[in-house]
Amino acid sequence: MSQPVFFKPDDGWVGDVIPFEHEGEFWLFYLQELREYPKPGTSWSLVTTKDFVSFEDRGVSLAHGLEDDADFNAYTGSIVLDESGVHHLFYTGQNPARLGSDGLALQLVMHATSADGMTTWTKHPELTFGASAGLESGDWRDPFVFKDTSRGMWRMLLAARHAEGPERRRGVIAECVSTDLLSWEPTEPFWDPRRYITHECPDVFQWGDWWYLVYSEFSESFTTHYRMAKGPDGPWLVPMFDTVDSRAFYASKTTERDGRRFFIGWIASKEGAHDDGAWEWAGTMSVLEAHQNDDGTLAFSFASELVESFGHGIPVTLNGALPHTLDAVDGYSALVSDEILPAQFYARAVLQIGPDTTECGLLLRSSFDGDQSYIIRLEPKRNRLVFDRWPRTVTGDAQWHISGDVPFAIELERPCDLSAGMHTLEIVVDGDLCVAVLDRHVALSTRIYDRPEGRLGVFVGEGSATLHEFEVRQRTTD
Repeated sequence: MSQPVFFKPDDGWVGDVIPFEHEGEFWLFYLQELREYPKPGTSWSLVTTKDFVSFEDRGVSLAHGLEDDADFNAYTGSIVLDESGVHHLFYTGQNPARLGSDGLALQLVMHATSADGMTTWTKHPELTFGASAGLESGDWRDPFVFKDTSRGMWRMLLAARHAEGPERRRGVIAECVSTDLLSWEPTEPFWDPRRYITHECPDVFQWGDWWYLVYSEFSESFTTHYRMAKGPDGPWLVPMFDTVDSRAFYASKTTERDGRRFFIGWIASKEGAHDDGAWEWAGTMSVLEAHQNDDGTLAFSFASELVESFGHGIPVTLNGALPHTLDAVDGYSALVSDEILPAQFYARAVLQIGPDTTECGLLLRSSFDGDQSYIIRLEPKRNRLVFDRWPRTVTGDAQWHISGDVPFAIELERPCDLSAGMHTLEIVVDGDLCVAVLDRHVALSTRIYDRPEGRLGVFVGEGSATLHEFEVRQRTTD
């Protein structure tokens, strides 16, 4: 059978990922969610990879504490290497039974070190510290540490909240500084927009002339954003397309190798393993590669290694040779494959979108006539990529019992440039996971539970689209 495209441990789910490049290999620490009740403590587990194609699950790396310990839950943090070759792991310690002075479940910054190449970790509880004055004790997490060589100091960013102010606008990225990685002093906030509940999993990196701040919005939207600046202290600029992916892809943090930058997060599962289920915390690990545009903004795509791992073409029969134009100036037209596709595949379609076209795109796991399917839809008039399905939620046998007034799957909308002309749409489907990438620039991830199989199709509505290239590939079977 084919190996999975996306990593998930056999006995749980992937929560926040803490990536670290180590001797040319990616060490991907992650919070392992077991979904057991009563809830056990959370540990850091580890999976390693050289290419984001093959993964080695190494099990628990940093074990959580005992029931009475401050780190009964060992939550998100970061790892740095000091000049002497010692790795320092900073993480969030939390125990629901321990409350701060404000009555909130206490969150603390905790510290562990490794002198044997991250094989074993020694915890240092004496170096633990809590939130700075004026901040909530229950939001002091996700410490991200980086070296500021211009200042000759280490800087630690934290997802925090002001103790006062509008409830959903108190979020702040707090900062502490250190010269030795052992003692930390609070300083002015790193970023204080007074816009969100909090900014989870902060991450900062430099790429050429630009600095980037990455954070996950824990507020009206659950998604990962980025900001850009000419220095590590801002001012932080908002790019036109400032999100990394959709609602389904969360808590993304980054790592670099050979000048390439990768964003690693998790695609959330849904309750009951159904399309209409609520999004859950944790899911399956997913990786996107970032590309730096000339103006410093970022584009996102599949890593080339992942695409190349799909090396065997699948015959897909559509009606007519390529190029093939679907023309429906005031209507709808679709081509659907004769073949039912496997549960795992990569597809690529090059579409030339005609002027004034309302919609076009791909049908996934479609019925033979294209009427029922998942839909990756390009909407040029709205400059957006959306995920949709038909039928939508059905609660009865009458027309008004079908969610036909829902324009697409809520929270699965991606802004993009859809000017008339050539566009390339790529998708990877693996079981109940689907990731689409437009023009190696915009990514959209989601779950697809309720239709386990079907055909692949191309469609256009109110306009024209010419299919110039179309390929479907699968991986080598073991």
